[in-house]
Amino acid sequence: MNPISAGMLTRRIKVQRPSTIKDSLGAPCRTWLDVAMVWADIQPLSGKEAVIANRISAELTHQITVRYQPVFDNPQQVAQMRVLYKSRIFNIHSALNEDEKRAQLILLVSEGLDDG
Repeated sequence: MNPISAGMLTRRIKVQRPSTIKDSLGAPCRTWLDVAMVWADIQPLSGKEAVIANRISAELTHQITVRYQPVFDNPQQVAQMRVLYKSRIFNIHSALNEDEKRAQLILLVSEGLDDG
């Protein structure tokens, strides 16, 4: 594991978790709540296209590196979270705590198929 220098983390991202509220008619509605705003490094990993509902959709995978945050301790909760960077939405699939040292986390994310 390489230590993180401040110069590597040049992107300000927002981490969000889903929440359910009731709309004006009492029906459940999903919304997103901010969990953290942190500095990060975003690196693309791969891309692919798929035909979904007779449309061509693109999916990109990325690796987002951040300093350790306790909010990423529970893997089941992390898999429901998303990251916002400017107007882009990344779905978090997992958070890797390298060497279990709680120094840095690698978030494996995808972009392009849905809004989280």
